[in-house]
Amino acid sequence: MPERDPEALRLLLKPAAVRARAQEMLELGLVGRLLHFTVHPERLEACADYVLQTIRANYPTLDIPFHARWRHFVVAGIDRWSVLDLAAHFGDAEERGRAAYDLAIVSVLLDAGAGPDWSYRDAVSGRQVGRSEGLALASLDMFAAGLFSSDPAQPLRVDTAALKRLDPATLAAGFQAGPANPLLAVDGRAALLNRLGEELERHGMTRPGDLFDRFFAAAETGTLRASHLLGEVLVCFGGIWPSRLTLAGVALGDTWRHPLIAPGATTAGLVPFHKLSQWLTYSLIEPLQWAGIAVIDIDELTGLPEYRNGGLFLDTGVIALKNEADAAGAHEVGSVLVVEWRALTVALLDEIGSLIRQRLGRSREDLPLAKVLEGGTWAAGRRIAAEKREGGGPPLTIISDGTVF
Repeated sequence: MPERDPEALRLLLKPAAVRARAQEMLELGLVGRLLHFTVHPERLEACADYVLQTIRANYPTLDIPFHARWRHFVVAGIDRWSVLDLAAHFGDAEERGRAAYDLAIVSVLLDAGAGPDWSYRDAVSGRQVGRSEGLALASLDMFAAGLFSSDPAQPLRVDTAALKRLDPATLAAGFQAGPANPLLAVDGRAALLNRLGEELERHGMTRPGDLFDRFFAAAETGTLRASHLLGEVLVCFGGIWPSRLTLAGVALGDTWRHPLIAPGATTAGLVPFHKLSQWLTYSLIEPLQWAGIAVIDIDELTGLPEYRNGGLFLDTGVIALKNEADAAGAHEVGSVLVVEWRALTVALLDEIGSLIRQRLGRSREDLPLAKVLEGGTWAAGRRIAAEKREGGGPPLTIISDGTVF
């Protein structure tokens, strides 16, 4: 059986495979062969205009940071991580890096869609903060309070003992969630952190921050490739995802099936994304930079196939549903429709990235995709959603267990 070739399967854990399969999906769309979507490349220029307008509004000097979890810790004009960092008086760059990794890894894993009805009250500003920013702030407050540490003397850490015993009720309380403030998939989020604790132990690690030490040691020349970071993230955390494809002993994580992709190949019909793993990898770059490590070839990572970026292309008409009735339904993450939507999103983000760089006269080094996302497509997707729909929800409804979107 072709699916039993573990080497071919492991290639699906690389960003090059995410990009190649997404490009294949776009090519099918351009010739009208997809099952659920049509593609309208003539609308890409207008979409790029909208993204560029968003970039100029958000970053008038075009000094754009990476798309990473660190952006979401800035609430009411205050960088909450910086406040925590200064107060902690970390002993050295390594101690700081370990704590930053502990926070970023847990925070990203808790970052699946919150739903439209949940928000978090910020004790500092008194504001109600929803969506990704609210989830980020809540996770940072829980981290600062020592919720993820089993040692009261060392609150600013995450360890396996605390992760394994974390229960949904404790997590719900940390998120201020309840019947009057419903948060999607609390049980799924708690179970994910429980499995994180188990996987870390399986890899001989006591905390997520041990990964910082691994990277620091691996950077013999002071540089690391972004794809190396992603590979380690997938190896260390691949086992935490529930009920996903595991073939020939290879856990494939955020990989799904589509009947038209790669016919005849040993990995026919398999479409990888690794969205949360790549989002996490983007978020692990800056702590290394703070410690003097240069992360290179960041553009080998792909765009993130989630509902803000994907919604941008639907809402600007770059892609369209073949059956309008599909807009009213709710779709499973593994459905062919969602797999098409996500793959088209990855491929079209590369197209938009190219157009934005052309318009601004910037190189890939100056303006990698991670900055286009931040500037950028994610913000533009949120902006157009708010213009088109009450509450700013996505154009398609996804049934999520809190571990993909």
